[in-house]
Amino acid sequence: MIDVVATFIFFFAVIDPIGTVPVYIAIAERQDAIIRRRIALMGAAAAAGILVFFVVLGQLILTAMNIPLSAFQIAGGVVLFLFALSMIFGESKPEEEIRAIERSTDSAIFPLAVPSIASPGAIMGAVLHTENQSVGVWQQAQVTIVMLGVVGLTCVLMLLGSHIIRLIGHSGASIVSRVMGLILASVATANILDGVKSFFMGAPVIAA
Repeated sequence: MIDVVATFIFFFAVIDPIGTVPVYIAIAERQDAIIRRRIALMGAAAAAGILVFFVVLGQLILTAMNIPLSAFQIAGGVVLFLFALSMIFGESKPEEEIRAIERSTDSAIFPLAVPSIASPGAIMGAVLHTENQSVGVWQQAQVTIVMLGVVGLTCVLMLLGSHIIRLIGHSGASIVSRVMGLILASVATANILDGVKSFFMGAPVIAA
């Protein structure tokens, strides 16, 4: 049995549903209600498919490339940490990804599905939390359900996006994104330390 609360908090931090709402609003604000709903559902479905793909095949790809999971965990932790720092000190997730809309011809996929929902941190977390040697099939299924639950929550928040932005404002969404960055930095540090320990001791890697 996995720690559902810890897993939920992790994926909530890396997916950042509240930080996704301003991105969605910027994409859909000039569309009618039917198109807005379609954009939200399409973005969430595409992100879910990408994350499930890496749950199922992520470790097989690493194995085929002869990359030990501990090395991936260290690298993933470093990337997660840098991603978290950009959320804390740089442009927040909504600000950065809203600008990408102007460069996109299919905004439901980019930047909404990738990298707003299926972020690099979420993809790495999906692989690390479903490592075959230390996590059984049932536990992997539980992780996947929790992860998809967060994606589903993101979709609901997007559909309620205009009401949420009216409630907390763009500044509020930016603050939440930075807090999530701080949580993600802590998770990334734990991943790096566990990866280093596993690499030198040869112990199975257990994702934080």
